[in-house]
Amino acid sequence: MRTRDWLAMTVGSVRGAKLRARLTILGIAVGITAVVMLTALGEGVRGFVLGEFTRFGTNVISISPGLTRTTGIPGGIVGNVRPITLADADGLRALVDVIAVCPTVTGNVQIERVGATKKTRRVTAFGCNSDAPIVWNYATSHGHFLPPDDGAPRALAVLGCKARAELFGVENPLGQHLRIGGERYTVIGVNQPKGQILGMDLDDTVYIPVERSLALFNREGLVSIDVAFAPDADPERVQDRIKDLLIRRHGKEDFTIVTQKQMLETLGSVLDVLTFAVMALGSISLLVGGVGVLTVMTIAVSERVAEIGLLRALGATRRQVLALFLGEAIVLAGIGGVLGLGLGLGFAFAVRVAVPALPVTLSVSFAALAVGVACGIGLIAGVGPAWRAARWDPIEALRAE
Repeated sequence: MRTRDWLAMTVGSVRGAKLRARLTILGIAVGITAVVMLTALGEGVRGFVLGEFTRFGTNVISISPGLTRTTGIPGGIVGNVRPITLADADGLRALVDVIAVCPTVTGNVQIERVGATKKTRRVTAFGCNSDAPIVWNYATSHGHFLPPDDGAPRALAVLGCKARAELFGVENPLGQHLRIGGERYTVIGVNQPKGQILGMDLDDTVYIPVERSLALFNREGLVSIDVAFAPDADPERVQDRIKDLLIRRHGKEDFTIVTQKQMLETLGSVLDVLTFAVMALGSISLLVGGVGVLTVMTIAVSERVAEIGLLRALGATRRQVLALFLGEAIVLAGIGGVLGLGLGLGFAFAVRVAVPALPVTLSVSFAALAVGVACGIGLIAGVGPAWRAARWDPIEALRAE
């Protein structure tokens, strides 16, 4: 049988049962559409979350008080956890490959604009130092950030762009005054928009010197110390140096060090579970489509017994009959795959337009894989019925008809 004749007979068989073919194609298309949509959303969420975590750079190590690793002895028996302090932060500056150290204290505080127009707003306050723009990848749009510590921290403040807009509107805030915790602060800068990260609005904030934030929130120690190291440095080696220094200072390991790599690995494992769940849901849809192909091909073999007998009587081999029915299954699944891919892309584009904040990502390689999977499903689902058709004895087939 020539290839051209094989193609003509395959396409003719599909056209001969239009309703059955349309239902089969629809089943495959729905499955592929579900896979494309769910995977595009899943990959978009993965990229969005990873982007949120890497927004502050990838060469950052965070140190927080307390050891998260569980031991068999209660902490109260062997001694209390020592807080991490500004002295610890100063000691970290001398380590090799460390380029910036930002001690941090955070809390929620009410700020009030001082002047003829009084406005108040509750924002997140960050106590930090002049290294914060380096460590957190910040930049100011007006004025400048907090100056280096000269031993006597002044009452200076830097506003997030949203807090500035709410308190000062279109007015220039530089040189204006705020009241924070009963003290008067001078605004010296406004940060560029930073957006949100995991629900925290980084633009509705105020930044003040870390020494003043300790007094403001009545704390003995820091919430954390963020350390930025040279991009070409070995993160594990830098982590070991930090650990050794703090153990010498504290006498024991009563702190937790987390690198950006560790955070991304943990996040990656969570996102892998999400991706697996999404693929499982899509696979169920494809399985339903595969069952549809199997059912349709089984019915087709039962209805075309005479055609099979005639083909065999005219000299068609079992391999040719097998190829004919397998080709029909692949054509049905292939058309359904292409249609499902088109619908999936259309829905993904519609979601991106309707909800710009919801990331939707789809790679070309995955799109091609989706069509290939559809054809593979058609091939697998068509093997049984096609093999059954190829094994029909021509005399028995004609007699059955």
